[in-house]
Amino acid sequence: MRAKVFRDYDQAELDRQYDQRAWAANAVALINGYSTYSEAVRGRLGVPQAYAYGDGRAETLDIFRGQRANAPIHVFIHGGAWRALSKRDSVFAAENFVRAGAHFAALDFDVLPYVTLEQMVGQVKSAIAWIYRNAAALDADRERIFISGHSSGAHLAAAAVTTDWRAEFDLPADTVKGAVCCSGIYDLEPVRRSARNTYVQLDDRQVEALSPIRHVGRIASPVAVAHGEHESDEFRRQARDFAAAVEAQGKPVELIDGKDLNHFEIINTLAAPDGLLGRVALHQMGLGLG
Repeated sequence: MRAKVFRDYDQAELDRQYDQRAWAANAVALINGYSTYSEAVRGRLGVPQAYAYGDGRAETLDIFRGQRANAPIHVFIHGGAWRALSKRDSVFAAENFVRAGAHFAALDFDVLPYVTLEQMVGQVKSAIAWIYRNAAALDADRERIFISGHSSGAHLAAAAVTTDWRAEFDLPADTVKGAVCCSGIYDLEPVRRSARNTYVQLDDRQVEALSPIRHVGRIASPVAVAHGEHESDEFRRQARDFAAAVEAQGKPVELIDGKDLNHFEIINTLAAPDGLLGRVALHQMGLGLG
Protein backbone atom coordinates (compact mmCIF):
# COMPACT_ATOMS: atom_id res chain seq x y z
CA MET A 1 0.00 0.00 0.00
CA ARG A 2 1.41 3.40 -1.01
CA ALA A 3 1.89 5.97 1.73
CA LYS A 4 -0.48 8.94 1.80
CA VAL A 5 1.24 12.30 1.55
CA PHE A 6 -1.77 14.65 1.58
CA ARG A 7 -5.37 13.85 2.44
CA ASP A 8 -6.09 10.51 0.74
CA TYR A 9 -3.49 10.92 -2.01
CA ASP A 10 -0.24 9.08 -2.43
CA GLN A 11 2.62 10.93 -4.09
CA ALA A 12 1.82 9.93 -7.66
CA GLU A 13 -1.85 10.89 -7.38
CA LEU A 14 -1.12 14.17 -5.61
CA ASP A 15 1.29 15.07 -8.39
CA ARG A 16 -1.40 14.24 -10.96
CA GLN A 17 -3.97 16.34 -9.12
CA TYR A 18 -1.75 19.40 -9.46
CA ASP A 19 -0.86 18.83 -13.12
CA GLN A 20 -3.83 20.20 -15.05
CA ARG A 21 -2.49 18.98 -18.37
CA ALA A 22 -3.26 15.47 -17.16
CA TRP A 23 -6.93 16.44 -17.04
CA ALA A 24 -7.28 18.25 -20.38
CA ALA A 25 -6.29 16.59 -23.65
CA ASN A 26 -6.59 19.94 -25.45
CA ALA A 27 -4.36 21.84 -23.01
CA VAL A 28 -1.55 22.75 -25.42
CA ALA A 29 -3.92 24.02 -28.10
CA LEU A 30 -5.81 26.13 -25.59
CA ILE A 31 -2.65 27.62 -24.06
CA ASN A 32 -1.41 28.51 -27.53
CA GLY A 33 -4.81 30.00 -28.19
CA TYR A 34 -4.35 32.63 -25.47
CA SER A 35 -1.50 34.11 -27.49
CA THR A 36 -3.34 33.80 -30.81
CA TYR A 37 -6.50 35.46 -29.48
CA SER A 38 -4.45 38.17 -27.75
CA GLU A 39 -2.72 39.00 -31.03
CA ALA A 40 -6.10 39.26 -32.75
CA VAL A 41 -7.31 41.67 -30.05
CA ARG A 42 -4.26 43.87 -30.56
CA GLY A 43 -5.07 43.84 -34.26
CA ARG A 44 -8.56 45.16 -33.58
CA LEU A 45 -7.91 47.54 -30.67
CA GLY A 46 -4.42 48.70 -31.61
CA VAL A 47 -1.21 48.64 -29.63
CA PRO A 48 -1.85 49.07 -25.89
CA GLN A 49 -0.08 51.69 -23.82
CA ALA A 50 2.80 50.23 -21.82
CA TYR A 51 3.79 51.48 -18.37
CA ALA A 52 6.45 50.53 -15.86
CA TYR A 53 5.18 50.03 -12.33
CA GLY A 54 8.66 49.25 -10.98
CA ASP A 55 12.31 49.18 -11.88
CA GLY A 56 12.54 45.51 -12.86
CA ARG A 57 12.63 44.40 -16.48
CA ALA A 58 9.32 42.55 -16.18
CA GLU A 59 7.59 45.11 -13.94
CA THR A 60 5.36 46.51 -16.66
CA LEU A 61 1.71 46.52 -17.64
CA ASP A 62 -0.24 47.07 -20.86
CA ILE A 63 -3.45 49.09 -20.86
CA PHE A 64 -6.23 49.22 -23.41
CA ARG A 65 -8.39 52.25 -22.78
CA GLY A 66 -12.14 52.42 -22.82
CA GLN A 67 -13.89 55.51 -24.17
CA ARG A 68 -15.26 56.79 -20.88
CA ALA A 69 -13.46 59.44 -18.84
CA ASN A 70 -12.46 58.37 -15.33
CA ALA A 71 -13.28 54.79 -16.31
CA PRO A 72 -13.15 51.75 -14.05
CA ILE A 73 -10.20 49.47 -14.68
CA HIS A 74 -10.01 45.69 -14.83
CA VAL A 75 -6.61 44.15 -14.13
CA PHE A 76 -5.89 40.65 -15.45
CA ILE A 77 -3.22 38.46 -13.85
CA HIS A 78 -2.06 35.64 -16.10
CA GLY A 79 -1.45 32.03 -15.17
CA GLY A 80 1.22 29.62 -16.35
CA ALA A 81 2.06 27.60 -13.22
CA TRP A 82 3.99 30.64 -11.89
CA ARG A 83 6.68 30.01 -14.52
CA ALA A 84 5.28 30.72 -17.99
CA LEU A 85 3.23 33.13 -20.15
CA SER A 86 3.29 36.92 -20.04
CA LYS A 87 1.15 40.00 -20.54
CA ARG A 88 1.38 39.51 -24.32
CA ASP A 89 -0.55 36.24 -23.97
CA SER A 90 -3.08 37.80 -21.63
CA VAL A 91 -5.19 40.40 -23.42
CA PHE A 92 -7.65 38.02 -25.07
CA ALA A 93 -10.44 39.37 -22.83
CA ALA A 94 -9.55 43.06 -23.26
CA GLU A 95 -12.16 43.79 -25.89
CA ASN A 96 -14.98 42.73 -23.61
CA PHE A 97 -14.07 45.37 -21.04
CA VAL A 98 -13.12 48.12 -23.48
CA ARG A 99 -16.44 47.74 -25.34
CA ALA A 100 -18.23 48.04 -21.99
CA GLY A 101 -16.45 51.32 -21.24
CA ALA A 102 -13.70 50.12 -18.91
CA HIS A 103 -9.93 50.15 -19.16
CA PHE A 104 -8.20 46.77 -19.29
CA ALA A 105 -4.71 46.17 -17.89
CA ALA A 106 -2.60 43.05 -18.36
CA LEU A 107 0.20 42.63 -15.82
CA ASP A 108 3.70 41.40 -16.42
CA PHE A 109 5.91 40.17 -13.60
CA ASP A 110 8.91 37.92 -13.18
CA VAL A 111 8.23 34.20 -13.13
CA LEU A 112 9.92 31.26 -11.41
CA PRO A 113 12.81 30.57 -11.09
CA TYR A 114 13.98 34.17 -11.70
CA VAL A 115 12.25 35.31 -8.52
CA THR A 116 10.68 33.58 -5.56
CA LEU A 117 6.93 33.19 -5.29
CA GLU A 118 7.00 35.71 -2.46
CA GLN A 119 8.67 38.26 -4.71
CA MET A 120 6.17 37.54 -7.48
CA VAL A 121 3.26 38.19 -5.12
CA GLY A 122 4.98 41.42 -4.11
CA GLN A 123 5.25 42.53 -7.74
CA VAL A 124 1.54 41.96 -8.37
CA LYS A 125 0.60 43.91 -5.27
CA SER A 126 2.96 46.72 -6.25
CA ALA A 127 1.39 46.89 -9.71
CA ILE A 128 -2.07 47.33 -8.23
CA ALA A 129 -0.78 49.98 -5.82
CA TRP A 130 0.85 51.78 -8.77
CA ILE A 131 -2.44 51.78 -10.68
CA TYR A 132 -4.23 53.24 -7.65
CA ARG A 133 -1.65 56.01 -7.21
CA ASN A 134 -1.45 56.82 -10.92
CA ALA A 135 -5.13 56.46 -11.77
CA ALA A 136 -5.60 60.12 -12.66
CA ALA A 137 -2.83 59.97 -15.26
CA LEU A 138 -4.46 56.85 -16.70
CA ASP A 139 -7.87 58.58 -16.80
CA ALA A 140 -9.04 55.78 -14.52
CA ASP A 141 -11.14 55.84 -11.37
CA ARG A 142 -8.95 54.69 -8.48
CA GLU A 143 -12.11 53.84 -6.55
CA ARG A 144 -13.07 51.25 -9.18
CA ILE A 145 -10.11 48.88 -9.53
CA PHE A 146 -11.15 45.28 -10.17
CA ILE A 147 -8.96 42.24 -10.74
CA SER A 148 -9.10 38.74 -12.14
CA GLY A 149 -6.65 35.91 -12.46
CA HIS A 150 -6.47 32.44 -13.92
CA SER A 151 -4.71 29.35 -12.53
CA SER A 152 -1.52 30.53 -10.81
CA GLY A 153 -2.79 34.02 -11.63
CA ALA A 154 -5.88 33.27 -9.55
CA HIS A 155 -3.59 32.52 -6.63
CA LEU A 156 -1.90 35.89 -7.21
CA ALA A 157 -5.27 37.64 -7.48
CA ALA A 158 -6.41 36.01 -4.25
CA ALA A 159 -3.15 37.07 -2.60
CA ALA A 160 -3.88 40.63 -3.73
CA VAL A 161 -7.44 40.65 -2.45
CA THR A 162 -6.24 39.30 0.93
CA THR A 163 -3.56 41.99 1.25
CA ASP A 164 -3.43 44.31 4.23
CA TRP A 165 -3.28 47.35 1.96
CA ARG A 166 -3.06 49.84 4.82
CA ALA A 167 -0.12 48.15 6.50
CA GLU A 168 1.83 47.32 3.34
CA PHE A 169 1.10 50.30 1.08
CA ASP A 170 -0.73 52.91 3.17
CA LEU A 171 -3.73 52.51 0.86
CA PRO A 172 -7.41 51.89 1.66
CA ALA A 173 -8.37 48.40 2.82
CA ASP A 174 -10.72 48.14 -0.17
CA THR A 175 -8.16 49.21 -2.80
CA VAL A 176 -9.43 46.26 -4.86
CA LYS A 177 -13.19 46.60 -5.31
CA GLY A 178 -13.87 43.12 -6.68
CA ALA A 179 -12.06 39.98 -7.82
CA VAL A 180 -12.69 36.99 -10.06
CA CYS A 181 -10.41 34.08 -9.14
CA CYS A 182 -10.58 31.31 -11.73
CA SER A 183 -9.13 27.82 -11.30
CA GLY A 184 -6.66 28.78 -8.61
CA ILE A 185 -4.78 27.35 -5.66
CA TYR A 186 -5.57 29.04 -2.37
CA ASP A 187 -3.84 26.71 0.11
CA LEU A 188 -0.23 26.04 -0.86
CA GLU A 189 0.36 23.11 1.52
CA PRO A 190 -0.46 20.43 -1.08
CA VAL A 191 1.76 22.26 -3.59
CA ARG A 192 4.61 22.06 -1.09
CA ARG A 193 4.06 18.30 -0.88
CA SER A 194 3.75 17.79 -4.64
CA ALA A 195 6.23 17.54 -7.51
CA ARG A 196 5.60 21.23 -8.22
CA ASN A 197 7.70 22.12 -5.22
CA THR A 198 10.84 21.18 -7.11
CA TYR A 199 10.56 24.61 -8.72
CA VAL A 200 8.19 26.54 -6.42
CA GLN A 201 10.40 25.70 -3.40
CA LEU A 202 7.96 26.53 -0.64
CA ASP A 203 8.72 26.15 3.04
CA ASP A 204 6.36 26.26 6.02
CA ARG A 205 6.71 30.03 6.46
CA GLN A 206 5.91 30.74 2.82
CA VAL A 207 2.93 28.37 2.85
CA GLU A 208 1.51 30.32 5.78
CA ALA A 209 2.29 33.76 4.36
CA LEU A 210 1.27 33.11 0.75
CA SER A 211 -1.85 30.94 1.13
CA PRO A 212 -4.82 33.29 0.61
CA ILE A 213 -7.22 30.95 2.42
CA ARG A 214 -5.33 31.70 5.63
CA HIS A 215 -5.90 35.45 5.32
CA VAL A 216 -9.53 35.77 4.23
CA GLY A 217 -10.28 38.10 7.13
CA ARG A 218 -8.56 40.87 5.17
CA ILE A 219 -10.95 40.69 2.22
CA ALA A 220 -12.86 43.94 1.77
CA SER A 221 -14.66 43.39 -1.56
CA PRO A 222 -16.83 40.85 -3.36
CA VAL A 223 -15.01 37.78 -4.67
CA ALA A 224 -16.11 35.31 -7.33
CA VAL A 225 -14.37 31.93 -7.16
CA ALA A 226 -14.67 29.80 -10.29
CA HIS A 227 -13.56 26.34 -11.42
CA GLY A 228 -14.28 24.13 -14.39
CA GLU A 229 -16.40 21.01 -14.08
CA HIS A 230 -13.61 18.96 -15.63
CA GLU A 231 -10.74 20.15 -13.47
CA SER A 232 -8.96 17.88 -11.02
CA ASP A 233 -10.67 17.01 -7.75
CA GLU A 234 -8.10 19.05 -5.85
CA PHE A 235 -8.57 22.22 -7.89
CA ARG A 236 -12.33 21.98 -7.44
CA ARG A 237 -11.86 21.37 -3.70
CA GLN A 238 -9.53 24.36 -3.46
CA ALA A 239 -12.21 26.58 -5.00
CA ARG A 240 -14.96 25.24 -2.73
CA ASP A 241 -12.84 25.57 0.41
CA PHE A 242 -11.72 29.10 -0.42
CA ALA A 243 -15.26 30.24 -1.13
CA ALA A 244 -16.48 28.62 2.09
CA ALA A 245 -13.73 30.32 4.09
CA VAL A 246 -14.65 33.71 2.63
CA GLU A 247 -18.33 33.10 3.35
CA ALA A 248 -17.52 32.07 6.94
CA GLN A 249 -16.02 35.54 7.43
CA GLY A 250 -19.30 37.10 6.33
CA LYS A 251 -17.77 38.45 3.13
CA PRO A 252 -19.67 38.50 -0.21
CA VAL A 253 -18.59 35.53 -2.33
CA GLU A 254 -19.92 33.59 -5.31
CA LEU A 255 -18.82 30.05 -6.20
CA ILE A 256 -19.05 29.32 -9.92
CA ASP A 257 -18.93 25.84 -11.46
CA GLY A 258 -18.11 25.98 -15.15
CA LYS A 259 -20.25 23.21 -16.59
CA ASP A 260 -18.56 21.14 -19.31
CA LEU A 261 -15.39 23.26 -19.09
CA ASN A 262 -11.87 22.26 -18.17
CA HIS A 263 -9.07 24.25 -16.53
CA PHE A 264 -7.92 25.88 -19.75
CA GLU A 265 -11.33 26.51 -21.31
CA ILE A 266 -13.13 28.33 -18.52
CA ILE A 267 -11.00 31.48 -18.60
CA ASN A 268 -11.96 32.09 -22.24
CA THR A 269 -15.48 32.90 -21.00
CA LEU A 270 -14.04 36.14 -19.57
CA ALA A 271 -13.81 37.45 -23.12
CA ALA A 272 -17.56 37.77 -23.81
CA PRO A 273 -20.20 39.93 -22.09
CA ASP A 274 -22.53 36.94 -21.89
CA GLY A 275 -19.75 34.50 -21.04
CA LEU A 276 -19.77 32.75 -17.67
CA LEU A 277 -16.95 34.88 -16.24
CA GLY A 278 -17.38 37.91 -18.48
CA ARG A 279 -20.87 38.47 -17.13
CA VAL A 280 -19.67 38.14 -13.52
CA ALA A 281 -16.70 40.48 -13.97
CA LEU A 282 -18.75 43.17 -15.71
CA HIS A 283 -21.49 42.87 -13.10
CA GLN A 284 -18.93 43.49 -10.34
CA MET A 285 -17.96 46.67 -12.16
CA GLY A 286 -21.55 47.80 -12.67
CA LEU A 287 -21.29 47.29 -16.43
CA GLY A 288 -22.57 44.89 -19.04
CA LEU A 289 -25.66 42.73 -19.01
CA GLY A 290 -26.19 42.64 -15.24
